[in-house]
Amino acid sequence: MSGDAFISIQNVDKYFGKFQAVDNVSVDIGHAEFFSLLGSSGCGKTTLLRMLAGFENPTNGEIYIDGQAMSEVPPHQRPVNMVFQSYAIFPHLNVRDNIAYGLRKQKLSKAKRYEMVDEMLELIKLPDYGDRKANELSGGQRQRIALARALILRPKVLLLDEPLGALDKQLREQMQLELRALQRTVGITFVFVTHDQEEALTLSDRIAVMSGGKVLQLDTPTGLYELPQSRQVASFIGTMNFFDATVTAATSGAQHVPVKASGLGEVTALTRGQDFANAAQVQVAIRPEKLRLSDDRPEGAENAIQGTLENAAYLGERSHFYVSIPGQDKPVAVSAQNRERVDGINAESARPVWLSWNNDAMVLLADT
Repeated sequence: MSGDAFISIQNVDKYFGKFQAVDNVSVDIGHAEFFSLLGSSGCGKTTLLRMLAGFENPTNGEIYIDGQAMSEVPPHQRPVNMVFQSYAIFPHLNVRDNIAYGLRKQKLSKAKRYEMVDEMLELIKLPDYGDRKANELSGGQRQRIALARALILRPKVLLLDEPLGALDKQLREQMQLELRALQRTVGITFVFVTHDQEEALTLSDRIAVMSGGKVLQLDTPTGLYELPQSRQVASFIGTMNFFDATVTAATSGAQHVPVKASGLGEVTALTRGQDFANAAQVQVAIRPEKLRLSDDRPEGAENAIQGTLENAAYLGERSHFYVSIPGQDKPVAVSAQNRERVDGINAESARPVWLSWNNDAMVLLADT
């Protein structure tokens, strides 16, 4: 366990019969960090969260919270609380009593309990909602009440199992910002489970991308998006264009590696300084928004190739274009922000166009 880790998950496995849901996961999480577990359904992220909560026990390995091993600590004695997607608001209680529910076993006066509830209502920006009934609350308000009920017990760690999943898109985006601001205000560790990549990028200090019970990559949002370490991570985080390639010169610790890529020819690709042998079979990848589209060959472009515009789609704040290039079976996706008024975008008749990009835009992936 590293010295600054507040939560340390060490070599944890979890089996359900013969099925391995979590496979030798080791992760350290810092104090007051907003940490997300990201992955598709069945990747092991919720099982890992439930082991932190104590609802499941590791088959192998150990979990430490604030330096204490959790293997022998039952759920109700752990310094954590959990918020579920369903919120679990009690319909027969008003907002004030819902928030105060967890204080029942504490020897507090009614006045003290109400004082603590009022503090929570101020924190979640619902100061006048104490007497509201549960059926008078919107989805976003229910989510805030569930958060307040968890936080009033002053846990060291708040566990969140897709708490925004039931909200519509606009409210979900609003609550993402409010949840992040709330975490900064209370200053405790949040461990957040989601399958939504944009949500994880928006909220997190760091993200662990999971698949098949393993952590594929643990990084900052910028690190995951800009320098994914595998095709699987690159595919899961946003949209990516992939090209088969061959390393054309051996490298040792270089950030830029020369490759010959299918459809692109001789290009350089960015790495994290890994070593690559000459003639190694790799892939290179580039995000759609890092490509520039033009009718004529751009002057002074670091890299440029001609193709044929096959299709286009207008999506409001941005437009998507699909360009076929020789030597590449799948069209290349290009994304452009619509900073000025767009009167109409179509590609009814295929026409020649140019794609260009900077040297730092192409990323090298070791797996093919």
